[in-house]
Amino acid sequence: MNRSTSAHGGPTPMTTRRTRWQEAGNSENFGKRFAGLVAAGEDIDGEARLADTLLPRGARVLDAGAGMGRVTAALLRRGHDVVAIEPDGTLVRQARETYPGLPVEERDILGLGPDDGPFDLVVCVGNVMIYLAEGTEREALRAMRAVLGENGRILVGFHLQDRPSHAHAYTAAEFEADLAAAGLRVDLRAGTYQLHPANEDYGVWVLSPAQGGASG
Repeated sequence: MNRSTSAHGGPTPMTTRRTRWQEAGNSENFGKRFAGLVAAGEDIDGEARLADTLLPRGARVLDAGAGMGRVTAALLRRGHDVVAIEPDGTLVRQARETYPGLPVEERDILGLGPDDGPFDLVVCVGNVMIYLAEGTEREALRAMRAVLGENGRILVGFHLQDRPSHAHAYTAAEFEADLAAAGLRVDLRAGTYQLHPANEDYGVWVLSPAQGGASG
């Protein structure tokens, strides 16, 4: 089994299941596209602005599935303590080139455990949920729930329609059934990171642990 080093210095197991992202095989183009947007001064901070409104100053944040690090970088600029994890080595390298010194670890969400927390917020945006390995959605949600601190929350967002290549056709109803099974509840659902009304094109959720919900 592939292994990685956790933030605490010990080996952390990573999934051996091939993800939909790996099946798509477009990580290099993705990283270069966003690096180009950064270089051009484009606004790519929409998710980070919403995340920032959910947090006190100097909060501890996990960027789960950080890609090339744009959300992590934006939250660091806003004064938060951020840890980024990303299993795709190409994107990790891109993140470190685009944002020198960015605290990004080559790790999988499924390798998270309670000792990695606690976090005030876990950010899981940019279609991470629909690019997971098939059948691991509930496991990933449980892993993110396990690292939340007291009053901690999760910010999730992904395409419901017009999904990228190889992405999971994940409906809002299916996702909400999975998060309930993972011991999470919906605090808010919207259609954009600017909190427009919920729609069938894109889903944005703010989640928190359900009272008495599943924990493992």
